[in-house]
Amino acid sequence: MQLASEQLESRDVKVKLLLTGGHEYTVYLRSDAPTLHNLLKAVAARAYKQESACQSLFQIPIEEGRSVLFFPSEHLTGLVIEPPIFLQQIENNQHQSTDILTSDYVQIDNFLTSEEHKKLIKYVLKKESDFIPTSTSTNDVNYRRSMVLYSFSDFSDMIVRRVRAMIPDIISKLGIPSFTVSQIEAQLTAHNDGNYYKLHNDNGSSDTANRELTFVYYFYREPKAFAGGELLLYDSKIKNNLYVKAESFTKIEPRNNSIVFFLSRCMHEVLPVNCNSRAFADSRFTINGWVRKATN
Repeated sequence: MQLASEQLESRDVKVKLLLTGGHEYTVYLRSDAPTLHNLLKAVAARAYKQESACQSLFQIPIEEGRSVLFFPSEHLTGLVIEPPIFLQQIENNQHQSTDILTSDYVQIDNFLTSEEHKKLIKYVLKKESDFIPTSTSTNDVNYRRSMVLYSFSDFSDMIVRRVRAMIPDIISKLGIPSFTVSQIEAQLTAHNDGNYYKLHNDNGSSDTANRELTFVYYFYREPKAFAGGELLLYDSKIKNNLYVKAESFTKIEPRNNSIVFFLSRCMHEVLPVNCNSRAFADSRFTINGWVRKATN
C-alpha cells in the first residue's frame, strides 16, 4: 500500500501524536514536511499490520524546540491533524520493498532578510557577463544546461557562515550522526529557458566522496517570470552495497528566498525551466553548495 495526499499548498498544521500508553503530544509541522509524511506512513503500516515496512525512530522537537521527543514508529497509534489532510489509499499488487530509504530534506523560508535578498539580485544582474556555461565532472554533453558564477565573494562568505551555523540543527532534523565539517563550497547558478540538470548525486566521484550535505538557496525577481525548475529528490535503495535511486521521489518547489538541505548521496535532478522572456534577469537563480565531512 502507498499513500498519496491531495495536492495542497504547503501550510502549517497542528499534529497531535497519539502514542501507546495513552500519551499525547502536540507539534506543528508543514503539511509537506517529510516528517509528517513519515508519521502518516507509520500509522498506515500499523493499520495494515505492516510494521516491518516502516520501522524507524522519530525525533520530533517539542516545547518550542526546547526538547526533543524520541519514540519508535511502532509506538505511534494515531494522529489528529488540524486543519485536516485527507489521504487517498492506492493499492499496489506488487510487494513493497522494505529496503527503500526515504530521502528526507529540510526547506527553510526567509533565509536572507528582504534587504539582503534585494542586494543579492542587484549584484547578480550586474555580474551577468561573468557567468559561464556549466559542465559536469565527466564532461557529459547535454547532461547539464545552466550558467554559473564561481567567484562571488561579496556574498559567498556570508552564505557559508550562515550555512555553517545551521548545520547542527539540520543534522538533527535529518536524523543523521553528527560530523566534523572540513569545508563548505558554494557556487552561484542561473537557469533560464530550457535549462536543466539530469539525474545525478553530489558525491559519486573520488574528489567529491566526502560531501555529506548539499544545500540549494533559491532566489529570483518578483513577480516570478519562469515556470518549472523543480528539484526531484529520489528515495534510495541499496544494491550491491551502493546507494541507487528508487522509483519514488519528492518534488521540491524552488520557493523564493528559501534554502533546501539534503544528503549529498541522494539522487536528484532539476526539471527544465520555462522562461518565455529568455531574459537573464528573469532566471531561476540559486546558490548551491556542499558541506564536506572531515576524514581523519
